[in-house]
Amino acid sequence: MTCQEIAEFLLAYLERELPEPQRDVFQAHLDECPACVTFLRTYESTIRLGKAACRDCPEATKAKVPDALIQAILAARTTGHEQPQNETSDDS
Repeated sequence: MTCQEIAEFLLAYLERELPEPQRDVFQAHLDECPACVTFLRTYESTIRLGKAACRDCPEATKAKVPDALIQAILAARTTGHEQPQNETSDDS
C-alpha cells in the first residue's frame, strides 16, 4: 500500500470499515511509515478539534450551513476525490 492509498482509505480505516485483509495491509504500512503515522494523528486531531468547535454552536448557527456545501462535503467524503464543479465559467 502506498502513502497515497493510505490517504484515500484513512476515513474507512478510522471508522473500522476496511475489510480485515485491507486493514492488515494498512496497518503494516503504518508500521513502516512514520510520515503516514503523523498524517493519521493530524487527521484524528483535526476531526476532534472540529467536533469540539461545533459542540457549543447554537442550533440556529448550524442551520445556516448552505445545503450545497453539505452536499459537496458528503460527495467528497463518499468518493474521496471529487471537487465541486464551479457553476459559473469565465471561459467564453
